[in-house]
Amino acid sequence: MNALTDSKNAETLPARLSSDAQREDLMVQVAKLYYDLEKTQSDISKETGLTRWQVSRLLREARETGVVRIEIIPRSARLPELEAALQRRYGLREALVLGVVGDDSGLNAVTQAAARYLCSLQPAPDLIGVSWGRTLTKMAQWLVPRWNESVNVVLLNGAINTRSVGEPSHNVAERFAHAARGQATLLPVPAILGNARTREALEQDPIIADVLRLGEQASVACFSLGELTAHSVLMESGYIDAALLAELKRRGAVGDIMGRFIGADGQVVMPELDDRTLGLRPQALRDKAWSIAVCVGAHKHQIVKASVRAGYVNVLATDEATARFLLEQDHD
Repeated sequence: MNALTDSKNAETLPARLSSDAQREDLMVQVAKLYYDLEKTQSDISKETGLTRWQVSRLLREARETGVVRIEIIPRSARLPELEAALQRRYGLREALVLGVVGDDSGLNAVTQAAARYLCSLQPAPDLIGVSWGRTLTKMAQWLVPRWNESVNVVLLNGAINTRSVGEPSHNVAERFAHAARGQATLLPVPAILGNARTREALEQDPIIADVLRLGEQASVACFSLGELTAHSVLMESGYIDAALLAELKRRGAVGDIMGRFIGADGQVVMPELDDRTLGLRPQALRDKAWSIAVCVGAHKHQIVKASVRAGYVNVLATDEATARFLLEQDHD
């Protein structure tokens, strides 16, 4: 809309703006005063004889027409254009996209960015929930020392392993709390139990029930998304075997979110297994102020897509290839 012909505005710009070239000259003058000389719009109004509305309109038009170009150039490997596209496409609160490949160095960069984001939340949350696994173990290494000394870090799903392979990845809550100089509230039970009755009994235990309640109350949830391969942390921890993995694939599973195996539509694919799983359910993540998923690599593309489409994630930290994959997908 041209400000000179805006019928809703009773004011007109000075007569010297009778040509497009003259109007552009004034845009340049106003933009230089505002951006280079750091004058306020009120100062510019007094200096040029324009009203503040006219100054604001010229600044906006200068950006729209390319007279002024504003670029966000982060010093890190972040890609703001992809981040904004993801936020628009999936309604995310925030996206952290790193221009890295999905290998160990990429995991380092993405988890570092996620750690910085968590440490910068304001006001600092007094209660956060975390899952466990290799990705969040890596993220804990990047947390700023004493990042939140009053925080209580609660474990969102069971983490007692039946076997251990490589570096421990089940003590994430303790690592987060230790870095913050806060406290950790643990969930001292397996992630997946032998039968549903055992899970029901444990959920009724007052100690376990209190931990689960804290997980529900936490305004922040930080978690990764599990791949559906032999390298899954649930496979390595002894919770599922090759036969169960094959059955999950047959039923359409694309991965897990805190031990809950979901399909492309975000729904649980094997209810009888889910009935034996102890911890926060994915649907509860929709109510979190910050539901932060951290994941890297092509092997997690499908589970990431299912999770963001289902609304389980409102903050996504990931690599460039995953972001581009998400943007290339059809979206209802």
